[in-house]
Amino acid sequence: MALSDFDLVLFGGGGDLAMRKLLPALYNRERSRDIPQAARIICVGRHPWDREEFLGEVDRNARPNTASGTPDPAVWDAFCGRIDYVSVDAADAGSYQALAQALRPSGVTRVFYLATPPSLFAKICHNLSECGLATPESRVVLEKPLGRDLASAKQINAEVGRVFSESQIFRIDHYLGKETVQNLLALRFGNVLFEPLWRREWISDVQITIAEELGVGNRMDYYETAGALRDMLQNHLLQLLCIVAMEPPVSATPDAVRDEKLKVLRSLKRFTPHLIAQNVVRGQYRSGHVNGTPVPGYRKEQDANPNSRTETYVALKAEIDTWRWAGVPFYLRTGKRMADQLAEIVVRFKTIPHSIFAQPHRSFQANSLLIRLQPDEGLQLNLMAKTPGDNMRLRPVELELDFRETFKMPRMDAYERLLLDVLRGQLTLFMRSDELEAAWEWVEPILDYWEQEGDEPMPYTAGTWGPAAASALIGRDGLQWREEALPEE
Repeated sequence: MALSDFDLVLFGGGGDLAMRKLLPALYNRERSRDIPQAARIICVGRHPWDREEFLGEVDRNARPNTASGTPDPAVWDAFCGRIDYVSVDAADAGSYQALAQALRPSGVTRVFYLATPPSLFAKICHNLSECGLATPESRVVLEKPLGRDLASAKQINAEVGRVFSESQIFRIDHYLGKETVQNLLALRFGNVLFEPLWRREWISDVQITIAEELGVGNRMDYYETAGALRDMLQNHLLQLLCIVAMEPPVSATPDAVRDEKLKVLRSLKRFTPHLIAQNVVRGQYRSGHVNGTPVPGYRKEQDANPNSRTETYVALKAEIDTWRWAGVPFYLRTGKRMADQLAEIVVRFKTIPHSIFAQPHRSFQANSLLIRLQPDEGLQLNLMAKTPGDNMRLRPVELELDFRETFKMPRMDAYERLLLDVLRGQLTLFMRSDELEAAWEWVEPILDYWEQEGDEPMPYTAGTWGPAAASALIGRDGLQWREEALPEE
């Protein structure tokens, strides 16, 4: 669907997210000729740059993050010609007059993208309203983190909701824009093959992993107040769980899809202190080696608190109290300074009930479906097959679908897709307020327990797969994390 003319106002326009992701994503859409000729990008920040100074910042910091790193000069010049810069103190309504003068009159789509700390969301929306800039046709995009707990999430929803209606609010989770997540929806609801098996009778367990090799980097101020549970599990991992576990929606319309995701969140078994102690693992990386390079521990990172109890790793066992999923464990984990950089979903099916072949039953590997989100997007189905030769000997084999090899066409980055959806007014891949609050309601008992108990996070060596307790967590059910279950080369 072609885009209509727009003014995109990017609060935090000189920040890290804008330079690494948002402006490069918009350039890539410029290169693909998706952006209307008269569309404009107005970057807003506190720094008193003029337009030419800001474009110098864009050239230095955003250009290297485009798809090739070396943009086509003519396309780059055309893209930069759309960009303006306005110096605004987000908390001062008086400074919004400069923004008002930069915007065109109503008649074009107007999007306000808040790539700012959530503490500014309500103030920015209030000031946009006070200055008459938040029209009924406007849209607002909220970047995570959307609160620190249930109370703050409700407050953000209420205050932003006083200015914008729910249909104008786009709460972004960039994992939902990934190609493989889209393909998970296609796999489940565009094919009949898996639906009869997508239930407790045939599925043994589901594992969802987002692992990072990087440490906290220059985000210490943010990360120390967030931690892995708030930063990754409450949003990215839970959204992936919802898509795996949701019932077929009646259509692909935004509310039909989000209604089913909400049902999953409300069906998650609630945590008690006993279940948290048993089913949640909290860790923090110590010094070690990642890809052969020595790295410091979290407490020795720049500007770190030497006594920090912030978790850089969390693993937990979740259960969904529905007919489809009763008794099927969902294992979620995420961490920094891990052994590999990956995001994946593993759906493991039950083992065969009886072997007719003359080899030990334990040699039969359970069938599984591996959905890779990064670094290489694709699907892998693991089956048992006969080895060549005279003997009837079976071994695991892999049926592989590499999206890059199968679809010989340029691929969209997650932010590219989500920005296009915002500009089209398509809400399917964005969280609704009740979804956000249900997710916080489920994780909040864990945060409260950690605060009350005052336990230290378990140490793990950088460059490993996390604390040993995470292996014990899944091992109590007679299972293993995928990398632990892989046969040795």
